Amino acid sequence: MAGIAATWGMAPLYAQMASREPAMVGQTMPASANATYADLVDLADEASDIAVIKIRKQAILEPARSPGLRPGYARAYIAGQVQQPMRGSLAVKQSVRYLVDIPALSDGSTRSLKGEQVAVFAREVPGKPSDLQLVSPFAQIPASAGMLQQLQAILDEMAAPDAPPRVRGVRDIISVPGNLTGESETQLFLVTDSQEAPLVSIVRRPGMAPQWGVAWGELVDGTGGPPAPNTLAWHRLACSLPPHIPAGANLGASEEAITQARADYALILRALGPCPRSGIMAR
Repeated sequence: MAGIAATWGMAPLYAQMASREPAMVGQTMPASANATYADLVDLADEASDIAVIKIRKQAILEPARSPGLRPGYARAYIAGQVQQPMRGSLAVKQSVRYLVDIPALSDGSTRSLKGEQVAVFAREVPGKPSDLQLVSPFAQIPASAGMLQQLQAILDEMAAPDAPPRVRGVRDIISVPGNLTGESETQLFLVTDSQEAPLVSIVRRPGMAPQWGVAWGELVDGTGGPPAPNTLAWHRLACSLPPHIPAGANLGASEEAITQARADYALILRALGPCPRSGIMAR
């Protein structure tokens, strides 16, 4: 199997991945395939083709011909058959093949995956409809019923006309004091992949807990609270907002406004909570 990567033209893909810094800084490589909600969204964001595959054949490449291979892993050639297309142009019973990094056992061997069903997140290789390039070296997940149900819900949300776009950063966060002491409204403007400019609004009133909401379109729901965990709207914020306001963001002119803007940004992050990731998208 030494010539598989060269024959497919896939070695450059893994060489490119090996040259990048890990996408999830501070996270380890996945020791298992227990993908989190955030993992599934991250994978789906990058994949043009998603399908459940039944593995028919597995062969391990030599480490010398596996550029960028992480310690404790082996690079496998997988051939299989599509069982359930979930996105893209793959068809039922279509034969596909790809390379994936799988955990190695203590003796250096690997567990046989033949006959198992897995969900793969991939892009097609131009001119080779049966060849796939996984969006990460680990983008193959056991196709459990629970995972597939969660994945389908994610894909349905992504396909909706009003799906929240991917958030790329913070543009402005402006706080304006109200007429009463302790009253203010802070607006957080986000940078996204789309033409939309989502807006997060935080309202403070004396004697009341702060209220906030997010508008992905034109209307702001200032009382709706944070998006529910494990929803696409939650992921777009919890998994994309930086831990601190970027230095280039506009925070307003007065010191009071800047202090309030920072406090409200911290409030948003606390309300959203952490974004657990396994490292499956690490490159």
